[in-house]
Order: sequence, then C-alpha cells, then structure tokens
Amino acid sequence: MAEPKATDLSADPFWRSAERHLIRYGAVFTPEIIERASGSFVYTADGRKILDFTSGQMSAILGHCHPRIVETVQRQITGLDHLYSGMLSRPVVDLARRVAESLPDSLQKVLLLTTGAESNEAALRMAKLVTGKHEIVSFARSWHGMTQAAASATYSAGRKGYGPGAPGNFALPVPDPHHPDFTRPDGSLDWRRQLDFAFDLIDAQSTGSLAACLVEPILSSGGIIEPPLGYFAALQQKCRERDMLLIFDEAQTGLCRTGTWYAFERDGVVPDILTLSKTLGAGLPLAAVVTSAEIEQEAHDRGFLFFTTHVADPLVAAVGNTVIDVLIADDLDERARSLGAFLRDGLMDIAGRHAVVGDVRGRGLLAGLEFVVDGGPAGAGDALGARVTRRCLELGLHMNIVQLPGMGGTLRLAPPLTATQEELSLGLEILDQAIGDARRRTE
Repeated sequence: MAEPKATDLSADPFWRSAERHLIRYGAVFTPEIIERASGSFVYTADGRKILDFTSGQMSAILGHCHPRIVETVQRQITGLDHLYSGMLSRPVVDLARRVAESLPDSLQKVLLLTTGAESNEAALRMAKLVTGKHEIVSFARSWHGMTQAAASATYSAGRKGYGPGAPGNFALPVPDPHHPDFTRPDGSLDWRRQLDFAFDLIDAQSTGSLAACLVEPILSSGGIIEPPLGYFAALQQKCRERDMLLIFDEAQTGLCRTGTWYAFERDGVVPDILTLSKTLGAGLPLAAVVTSAEIEQEAHDRGFLFFTTHVADPLVAAVGNTVIDVLIADDLDERARSLGAFLRDGLMDIAGRHAVVGDVRGRGLLAGLEFVVDGGPAGAGDALGARVTRRCLELGLHMNIVQLPGMGGTLRLAPPLTATQEELSLGLEILDQAIGDARRRTE
C-alpha cells in the first residue's frame, strides 16, 4: 500500500480558516479534506480513497450516497421539504405506520424528530410526565446525547465543568463480562448480584421518584459491551417493581445493524419506550420515539409538549421510508448476520496473530476489538489503540477508538450494511498491518 504524503496543514488556507473560525466540539479533526463519498468509501481533496468503517457517524447503514436515498431526496425536495410543525404529510404518517409495523404490537405510537439526543430528550420528558416522577437510571458508560436530560443520563464523557445536570440521575454499573466487578467462584461476571447491589444503592439514594431506566442494548461508546442474556429481563423486573418505565436507546443498534431489526429482540424484552436515530435516516437527520398507545394517551392527557421546528418534517420522513424499503428488499438483516460472522472470523484471526488483542466482541456489523498490553503502564491499551487508529488512517481505513480509563483501547467497527466481503477483507488487511506497525514502532 502506498504511503500518503505528509502535508503541512498550517500552510493550507482551508486549515487556517478551520483553525480560525471553527469551534472545536470534542473530536480531533481528521487531517483530511473530504470532497465526496460513495458506498463504503470517502474521498479526499488530494485523491485518497479511505474505507469508512464508522459509517459516517455510525449512521450511514446503506453506505454513502446510496442511489435510492439520492433519488428520494432529489424528488422530495422539489415538492415538499418542510412544514409548520402542526401540519401532517403522507411521508410522516407512512413512516410512523411502517416503524410501528416493524415492532411488537405494544409499540405503535411514533414521534419523528431529528437526532438521537432529541429523541432521548423527548422520551425522558414523556416518562417523567406520565409517571409524575423525575429520577432517571442509566449505565455508567452510557452515551445518550448532549442536550440537558440526555446529557445528564450520559456518563461516558462530558460531565465535568458544566455545573449541575438534571436532578435525580443515577449510574448503573455496566454488566461487562470482559471486566467483571462482581464475580462467581470461576471468575465470571455475577450480573444478578451486581444488579441487586446497584438497585440497593439506587433505592438508598432515591427520593421515591424513580421515573425511568434509559439503556443501550449494546453500549457503543462504552466499548461495545453487550450485557449477558437474561440481564434485561431482570432489569425490566426491577423497573416494574418500582413503577419505572424501561427505555431502550437503539440509536446505533436499531434497523438491522446487529443482524436483527432491533437488538432487544435477542432478549425477548419489549421496552415501554424505544428511541431511534442515526440508522433510521441512514446518515440524514431523522430520529423517532416509539411507545404504547396507553403511554401516549396518558402523556397527551397530561399536556405532553415537544413542539420543535423539525418535528414530523416530510423530507427526512420520505428518506426514512426509503431506508425501510431498502432494508426489506435487500434482506439487510440477514446480510448483517452473514457479513458480521465474516467480520468476526477475520477479527478472531487477527487476535490469533497479535497478543495485544484482548477481546473481540459485538453482534452483526457492530464489532469491538479491545487492546490489552499485559505488563505495560496504565493506559497502555489506550495509547496503542490511538496509534493503531492513526496508522489505519494513513493506510486508508477510517476507524473509531473508545478510550475509557481502566478499560483499554477498544476499536469500534461499524461498516455499512451494504459493504461487500471484499471491502471487509480490505479493512481487515489494513487493520492487521496497522496493529503490527504500531507495535513495532514501540519496540
């Protein structure tokens, strides 16, 4: 593979303007100017072709600029783009119906919004109004968004320095089988004892106003952690005992990415409220809150208010309908299962060649690869993960790294569901080389 040429970013007018005028919002900007994207690749201003294993912001499940999405946007923008938020259009009602039809019967009422944070904000607002309570429980490595209630339920980052969050938020320890805190005699995770202990602490701190538990079926920013089978049924029972609502945030796991339409299907547990975003719009700003008719009626009777500028917008709703069309027509749930198995096998091969790979996990086309440097200093896995990520980009693969203290560096892999085996093989080849190169540079 040809090595990219080093460039002096400070000498480029684009980067000088970026440095002068852009507010930095958390991520370090990738040192490439992206000119266009197509399928599984993005293309830079200097002619580089980069394989995108993050599907944009974990969103573009149909790849970039899918021709069906392009056609829908071009057609819809010429006829009906945006409306007063009290007006309805056919794309909105059609999408609400089709989302409901893809879910268990109890989940039939849909609110269409723009972002995952906004959908979680609306879900929490609804839960508080319906229960008449305000306390929220979420995982200690959670990511639910950057708006007030969603940020207050987010623990993986962004809590320090902003003053008080929403009152009454409690962190639930993550049932991480790979780094267990409560253990059985054989060293495996004793998640039942962990869950009992966690709710004993929550009950001790609660003022008696527990409204809801908001969780991801697979924690993504938390390191691609999938709680053990049975955990969510037990969590739902804890919620029932306290008259809490259970909310699943499937921003990244919904719409076939994990090999089923929704990740919660594995557990046989149906939430009271479901939130969707990212994957529903395949990269365009579309999100949803889905709940039961009973909860919606109670919220309405109590004056539920979530009237925003882009609620029920027809343009993105039309896109959402096309996303569902493609998912069904191309059997992308089955494709995610088969490609996910291919990806996992490739990652396991890499793990067999590199002792620093401590674990491979995930489901479907949402995978995690964790680095563990035995005998190294604290944070050595994080540092290695960062080096591998940089090297992957140099070689033509865009990756995403999670860096949580004490967890080691974990790569998040989320290729589009439309990726080919050849593209996955290319990504695995680059990743294999990048791990070897990063290790040699430290020896």
